[in-house]
Amino acid sequence: MKEQKGVGRMWNLYKMGGFTPAIASMLGSQNAQQMAFIRSVNKEQRKQSMLDMPLKELEVVIFDLETTGFYPNNGDEIISFGAVLMQGVEVHETNTFYSLVNPKRKIPKSIVELTGITNEMAQDAPDLMQVLHDFMEFVGKRLLVAHAAGHDKQFLNAALWRTSKVNLNHRVLDTMMVAKWLEPKRDSYALDDLLDSCGIDIVDRHHALQDSLMTAKLWQNYLIRILERNITTLGDLYAYLSKH
Repeated sequence: MKEQKGVGRMWNLYKMGGFTPAIASMLGSQNAQQMAFIRSVNKEQRKQSMLDMPLKELEVVIFDLETTGFYPNNGDEIISFGAVLMQGVEVHETNTFYSLVNPKRKIPKSIVELTGITNEMAQDAPDLMQVLHDFMEFVGKRLLVAHAAGHDKQFLNAALWRTSKVNLNHRVLDTMMVAKWLEPKRDSYALDDLLDSCGIDIVDRHHALQDSLMTAKLWQNYLIRILERNITTLGDLYAYLSKH
C-alpha cells in the first residue's frame, strides 16, 4: 500500500511540474524521457488548428496498426505500427515508419496466420513505449488518416493512456467516411473492395506498412476528387462530411 501511495505522489508531481528525478528513478531515465516526449507532442497538438490549411498542401500521416484482437481494454495489444507521409496528393513512399511491437502476451494463431507476425518475431521486438515514442515522433503535428479508423484510434488511445496518461489529441480522418460521402450507393466499403474499384494493386494485406501505403493511394484518389469539387480546406471537407 505504501508503495502504491508513493507511485501516486510521484505521478502527481509529474503532472504538476513535468519531469522530476523521482519519476526518472521510478520509470528509468529512458522511459521517463519517452513519456515526457509523448506528453509534449500531445500538448502541442492542442494548440494548433489545421482547419484553414489548404488540402493540396496539407501534410498527413496515413497509418495502420495490427493487433492481437479487437478489444484493447480486454487485454488485446498492438503488434505492429505502419505509416507513410503524404503532402497534398503526393505519397512520399520513401518516408515511412514500420515497427513490430512486443505485446508481452501470446499472439492468437488466427492473428499469426492473418498478419504473418509470429510469437518469435514479436518477442524480439521493442516494447510499446519505445515504438509509440518513435511513431509519435514520426507523426509530429500532422493529421492522421486511416481506413475504418475507429479500431486504430481505439488502440492508439489506449496505448497513449497506458504509457503516458494522455488521450490522443490528433485529428483522425477516416477514408471509409470519405468513401461513403463520395460513393453513397456502394454495397461495400471494405478496404479491399475500395482498392479494387480504384485500380490500386492489393499487396500483402494485413501488413501495417503495406496497408498504410495502399490506404495512402486511396486517399490520393479521393483527394483529387475532393479538390475537383472546389473543396479546398480541411475545414470545408469536415463540413461536407458532417452532412452525410
